[in-house]
Amino acid sequence: MTYMSFWFYVFVLAAVVLYYMMPMKGRWVVLLAGSLFFYWQAMGTAGGMAVILITIAAAYGAGLLLQKVRKRSVLALAVLLMILPWLCIKNGNYVLEVLLHKNAVSWIVPVGISFYTLQIISYLADIYMGRIEAQRNPARFALYVMFFPQIVQGPIPRYDRLAELLYTGHSFCERTVVGGFYRILWGFFLKLMIADRAAVVVDEIFGLPYQYTGCYVLVAGVLYSIQLYADFAACISISKGVANLFGIQLADNFHHPYLAVSVKDFWHRWHISLSEWLKDYIYIPLGGSRKGRVRTYINLILTFVVSGIWHGAGLRFIVWGLMHAAYQIIGQLTQGIQRKAVKTLGLEEAAGTRIWIRRAWTFLCVMIAWIIFRAENLRTGLQMIGSIFRVHNIWIFTNDALLALGLDWKEWIVLLASILLLFVVSLKQEKGIVFSEKIFRQPLYIRWALYLVCIFGIMTYGAYGMGYDSQAFIYGGF
Repeated sequence: MTYMSFWFYVFVLAAVVLYYMMPMKGRWVVLLAGSLFFYWQAMGTAGGMAVILITIAAAYGAGLLLQKVRKRSVLALAVLLMILPWLCIKNGNYVLEVLLHKNAVSWIVPVGISFYTLQIISYLADIYMGRIEAQRNPARFALYVMFFPQIVQGPIPRYDRLAELLYTGHSFCERTVVGGFYRILWGFFLKLMIADRAAVVVDEIFGLPYQYTGCYVLVAGVLYSIQLYADFAACISISKGVANLFGIQLADNFHHPYLAVSVKDFWHRWHISLSEWLKDYIYIPLGGSRKGRVRTYINLILTFVVSGIWHGAGLRFIVWGLMHAAYQIIGQLTQGIQRKAVKTLGLEEAAGTRIWIRRAWTFLCVMIAWIIFRAENLRTGLQMIGSIFRVHNIWIFTNDALLALGLDWKEWIVLLASILLLFVVSLKQEKGIVFSEKIFRQPLYIRWALYLVCIFGIMTYGAYGMGYDSQAFIYGGF
């Protein structure tokens, strides 16, 4: 059972009905039972369920111990115990096959392990630092870790922001529930109209990197950047929407990242919960920017190395993280040169033009790093990037070459029109326009007409077909 399956929404509807039928004080029990049921169905085996329950029990005990004995050694041991399963599952086979040349092991991979591991670490660290009190009710702690709308792909919650929302029963609020429906519908649009359709071209080009070079790689890089954002934002939108049905507000995880004017700004907008986690539990404990410029840059590099390792096993993920660190360091070191360039080009008064130049440059830098991230390995990624500058085949945009990548001209029109709609909506939201509020203020018959048009449009033009699989979200693999 996944966020894109029919039975998931049957389950959600049943859970919502039971939630509002229960007395206010007992409504959190429905969320716990629903989370346990969802996780069991999502795993399909007892092994994954056992791993997460053992992890929860260990984290619960460690939290109580840290509450009594706030020692760094206790925290370090507890964090190590939480990280070990993730390290073995996510990096074990890479070490065995690539470094030790041994046979791979068939690991049990619990759903959402990369996300709930960070969630538990932040909980333990916050107890150690005196920010929160340890949860004494094991069932309530299990709900905090396993809350089903967010366990698969986040956002990565903090205990002090989410716990009380889970444990306090919420009254039915039409505006909140309708807002949740909007978010779920928007998530389906992002997933089926953009992410899964772009994936057809992306998979074709990245699957044959020595056949498709030059401008093909440029097309794949742009589409993968959009695909990854649309896919991940779709899952987060659905997560937030389902939580809204229970009156619960999950944290935002994106703020139009491709409208960023620098790579630093990009990381304030992309995967916000992970960025904040890395800042609060890696960058700041290392010293942050408090110990001079050189130490600041070292801390930044180490933080992005951790980010790369979290995303996956292999050298390419570390290089991807190092690229983002380098972007930010170079950006800070060249601020004077940038100001002179703006003055020389006469862009001081053209604020709008300057912003769009910075946005385009930032997108280009991020896209180049995404090619490394998506490629089969580091060497292939570097060769693909190199071919953009070596191979000059701009003619692919003027003949039918792009139509041989898995999408016909009608599908390209749907994809490009959907991307344009996402772009326009993002620009409007950047200016503070809240579409859900505008829709909610419309008469009921207009709202329902709009719902039906959107549902019909997604069902008609969504990316379906032979071999299509809408079940898997990209970040579910991390």
